[in-house]
Amino acid sequence: MKKIFLAITILISSYGFSQQEIKLDIADALIIRSLEFSYEKYLTEESSIGVSALFNLTKQDVGFRYNENTMITPYYRHYFTTNAQWNFFGEGFLGINSGKKESIKNSGDYDIKYTDGALGVAIGMKYIAKGGLVIDVYGGLGRNLFGSDSPVIVPRIGLNVGWRF
Repeated sequence: MKKIFLAITILISSYGFSQQEIKLDIADALIIRSLEFSYEKYLTEESSIGVSALFNLTKQDVGFRYNENTMITPYYRHYFTTNAQWNFFGEGFLGINSGKKESIKNSGDYDIKYTDGALGVAIGMKYIAKGGLVIDVYGGLGRNLFGSDSPVIVPRIGLNVGWRF
């Protein structure tokens, strides 16, 4: 028990000394009615790792929506510039997504459930204000790898607003 407590304490304290960000994708929230939260931790000035969680709030039969109902996306970002305010980055991600698919075209019955993993890339730009405000814009595509019932292409598009601490 003491070893587990010590390992958890070391893990938590190692996160306390680095730059971190929490963000909300406001474009998804306003346009598509879905919530996407992100957490990003910098490894160096030029690289970071993060994870995003997407929850689709739109009904299944709406025409303009993400196919995925939920998606957890761990990602790695490499920053090509080290400017204090504007940074251009490339991203590699693995999107673990699940949703429902229509059983027969135009039937309205969404009864085929799927869960799949997509591998993809994205590019983007990030603005960091001196006070801690963060705005990033990115876009990219992934491809689902495992299921036959899942959509082939998974989008990775966002306009995030958040805070660096």
